[in-house]
This record gives sequence, C-alpha cells and structure tokens, in this order.
Amino acid sequence: MTRICQLAFTAAIISMTALVAPPGLCETPTAAPLSVKQMLDAANAVVPRITPAQAKEMISKGNTLVLDVRDAPEVAQSGKVAGAVNVSRGMLEFVADPDSPFHDKNFARNKTVIIYCGSGARAALAGKTLKDMGYANVYNDGGFKDWVNSGGAVEPGR
Repeated sequence: MTRICQLAFTAAIISMTALVAPPGLCETPTAAPLSVKQMLDAANAVVPRITPAQAKEMISKGNTLVLDVRDAPEVAQSGKVAGAVNVSRGMLEFVADPDSPFHDKNFARNKTVIIYCGSGARAALAGKTLKDMGYANVYNDGGFKDWVNSGGAVEPGR
C-alpha cells in the first residue's frame, strides 16, 4: 500500500471514529414503568365490563367462548361457569395464538369472548391482552362470585 493510500485509509478511520456518538446518546428512550393501577385503567378502558345477565344473553346467542383465567387450584376449589374453558392468565397468549404449538381450538378471533376471574382484575388484563392479539369482541364478566350469586350454572373444576 502506498503512503498516500495509508494516509487516506487512516483519515477515513479517524473520520468514522469521530462520527461515533458517545455511549447512551443514541439509545431509544424507554417508557416509564407502569403501575398495576395504570395497567388496570388501560385494560378497563378497552374491555367493557358486563353483568352476569348480559353474559348469559351473549352465551345464549352462540359463538361465544367463556374464559376462566383463574389458576387451577382456584377452579378446583370452587368450580367454574358451566362450559367455560380454564386457562390461567400466565398461559393465555400461548393458548390464544393460532400459530402457537399450545393453541386451543376453542379460541377464535371471530368469537365473542367473555372473561372472568376472582374479582375482575385479571379478567380485565387478560381481555386487553386478547384485544392486543386481534380478538375484537372481548368482555369482562368480573368475578366468579358474581356469576354464582346471579344463579349462573356452575360445574365442578378439575
């Protein structure tokens, strides 16, 4: 390599080095962490809360998935809404995604999905997750006790 080429090469390296930004300068800013309250507010804003009577009416029309997002020990202890599918909230994304090897055929984006849990909070968060995944008709039926107190049909949990 000639001396002129060496100088040109060195100048190019120095120029490129000068263009490198200091650490942290070009990093994408991250959003502030969310609190549970903020997450619930966001979920409740997009997932309508319904009464057990409204849920029963929707179920009677068909093409409905009733989803219990409580953990298995809760369901085993108290039972579940008759005909409900139990998927703990921690597995929801895997079971709801048609491309997942864990997909449950009960999940389809064209169905009305009625979700409940112990009090309605996990149902709201699960509902927002399903909305984010493309499920359009998602509703929060609140807590299992509300269903029971309304005289809704219950079956034993497993």
